[in-house]
Amino acid sequence: MIDRQIEARGVRSKTVLDALRKVPRELFLPENLREFAYQDSPLPIAADQTISQPFIVALMTEALDLEGGETVLEIGTGSGYAAAILAEIAGQVYTVERIGQLAEKANTTLKALGYQNVHVVHADGSLGWPPGSPYDAIIVAAGGPVVPASLKRQLKMGGRLVMPVGNSPRSQELVRITRVADEKFKSEDLLDVCFVPLVGKEGWASTAHRFSMNHARPRIRLTPKS
Repeated sequence: MIDRQIEARGVRSKTVLDALRKVPRELFLPENLREFAYQDSPLPIAADQTISQPFIVALMTEALDLEGGETVLEIGTGSGYAAAILAEIAGQVYTVERIGQLAEKANTTLKALGYQNVHVVHADGSLGWPPGSPYDAIIVAAGGPVVPASLKRQLKMGGRLVMPVGNSPRSQELVRITRVADEKFKSEDLLDVCFVPLVGKEGWASTAHRFSMNHARPRIRLTPKS
């Protein structure tokens, strides 16, 4: 999967590729789906959510430009798979999940695998997690109408944030935001994607945005922008 479906499609960071090789994706899946763990596709987990496509996890992690030892915030824990990838690189990972059932399950899985540097929080991810801030990097695994101001405030100077942003819960642009001054942020468009909606005070306002599985899967729609 990593050689043919991730590295061959443009992910070049050895740090990220090595992290993917270390994390057993099957252990983050329901037992009846573990045989599909190394297909490069999203798969359903509890609470009508999904575990993200490995390529998009790798791509977003690479976009954070991590060197090792950083403090990272993840919004949207889900199964905990992406948090484990981050934990293989970063010093400390804070991951926020709004669905209690998922937060509890992910925490159990991560602790069983020995990830002592991952801190799972059950809260509104659109507000970030101020107790762990400031962060060297923030990754958001859900699409919002804008980048939440709370998340931008929690970035260190020079910190990077990667998030799907769009006016529709069904379609977003993956963007990278870099904090270059107290109130100044550089923005880069990476590619078109489709993620589950970021629900919360600074995201989509309600849980009314529920889609069929075809619209609930993080997936690439176009090739990366040059």
